[in-house]
Amino acid sequence: MAIRQVIRHRQSWKRPRQTNLLQTGVHRSFSYFSKSEEEEYLSKLPPLLTAYIGNVGIQQHHSGDSIDNDNDYYFVNRAPSTGRKLCNVQIPRKQDLDRAVESSQSAFESWSTKTSWAERGEFLEAAASMMENHAKELEYWEAIDSGVPIEQVRSSHIPCAIEAVRYYAALARGSFSLGQSIMDTPHAGGHRDSFSFTRREPLGVCLGIGSWNYPLMTMMWKVAPALACGNTMLYKPSESTPMTARRVAELFAEAGMPPGVLNVVPGMGDTAVALVKDYPQIRKVSVTGSLGTGMNVAQQSAATLKRTTLELGGKSPLLIFEDATLESAVNVAIMGNFANNGQVCSNCTRVYVHKNILHDFLERLVSRLKQSVVMGHNMEQSTNMGPLIMPPLSPSSHFDRVKGFIDRAKQDPRATLIYGGNTMEPSPSSGEGGYFVEPTVFQCDTDDMELVREEVFGPVMAVMSFESEEEAVSRANASIYGLGAGVMTNDAKRAHRLAKQLIAGNVWINNWNLSPIEMPFGPFKMSGYGNECGVHAIENYSQVKHVNFEMGEVAASDTYF
Repeated sequence: MAIRQVIRHRQSWKRPRQTNLLQTGVHRSFSYFSKSEEEEYLSKLPPLLTAYIGNVGIQQHHSGDSIDNDNDYYFVNRAPSTGRKLCNVQIPRKQDLDRAVESSQSAFESWSTKTSWAERGEFLEAAASMMENHAKELEYWEAIDSGVPIEQVRSSHIPCAIEAVRYYAALARGSFSLGQSIMDTPHAGGHRDSFSFTRREPLGVCLGIGSWNYPLMTMMWKVAPALACGNTMLYKPSESTPMTARRVAELFAEAGMPPGVLNVVPGMGDTAVALVKDYPQIRKVSVTGSLGTGMNVAQQSAATLKRTTLELGGKSPLLIFEDATLESAVNVAIMGNFANNGQVCSNCTRVYVHKNILHDFLERLVSRLKQSVVMGHNMEQSTNMGPLIMPPLSPSSHFDRVKGFIDRAKQDPRATLIYGGNTMEPSPSSGEGGYFVEPTVFQCDTDDMELVREEVFGPVMAVMSFESEEEAVSRANASIYGLGAGVMTNDAKRAHRLAKQLIAGNVWINNWNLSPIEMPFGPFKMSGYGNECGVHAIENYSQVKHVNFEMGEVAASDTYF
């Protein structure tokens, strides 16, 4: 499930050493935000988070008509570090979904025909500037809602989201259209006095289904290219992290985005299912989620031939060769497993190390983790390892799943616990606190165990040894997933050779998870299909029309009759 760290100038993983969370409890000093800033941000949070349709909350329709607000169904959104309630989130009714789709469809008719590429670029640039002006507020909501350490949110999540909007604004302002023309169109009877050209046109109403690990970046990877192409976007954020999506929709409206161009509808998974299944007006669905979610969306979309982009799970391999710079290899393995609390779909959770350097690698890995890991409240600046996500209806479900993988691996004689493995749950008496998992490393004797085969989506690394390049590539490719792969080597020829041989949509050489917005991010195999980012996303949010223009007259001899 979900995304990756893409900021280009990443800070060092190392942080000041502090007492371990598992010994003393959670740090609670919010040193990054002043008390007045916290009070300001919290004052903007409504007690009931509702859908945002036509640039207004669900209590008012975009035309100004009153909407009866008698829906008492909601769920509680909690802060993962503390378990404390942030707000209630309304579950939309069918009539709310009807209004949202109708608003998006109505807006599409004018947005797609009455604005040029350049004008849409100006709208997006204004939205990016508005986001930038409210960056610290967005950092607060993103961090407190997701549990990701504030330093990682500040240096990655928010800048990359804004960068995505600016990138597609620039493409649109350049009237980027991927069009082509052909003069003197060939014909069975010879060349005719005609020419052909193509038009790249929008699809219509698009549905974005977001992830909870990179809430805002996932959103902008979908919203920005969709809007640039002339589509409208109906966005359904993850039920675990709905707050930044709603706030950004407000900021887009404040920046001048026309009503209905971006609508946000929070809700549980069945809200997304209903939108995919029951509304043929929606012509495109983009999902960042689990394999099961993606398969369900693909099946439901087929009934009305909706186009889909699916970015799903992963079990990515990192191959560390004998000639690699060992210190760098250790740093890449740590970053590629434990950043974002270990909750990244493209993480290199299968680490294959050449047998001749395995001992040294593990020794340095453990030493680095002992020196650098600071677990605690994710709003504390020194924290680099926060809690796992806390799903609203079953707060312990994700923790239970990750802990289950660890507990079973501890009992498996083919696995040796090298580091970590400890967990902490909320206080039994008060119920306060989050679900924390210490960075965990197992050395595994075989690939034929669930810890090596299945996506954990938590801070758990499996380390295996290999003897030859051919063996390493074969084992790396022996997975149903194909989202990412990596190679640590100082041999340029080997790097290029393996970049070709590894079956994955993204291959990193001597680094991990760097994905510039200009480059496509896409999966192979059961990790999904379709690309986010780059010009390739434009292709996924548009359709190509061929136009042939006859300059002369059509003679009878040209008709075969």
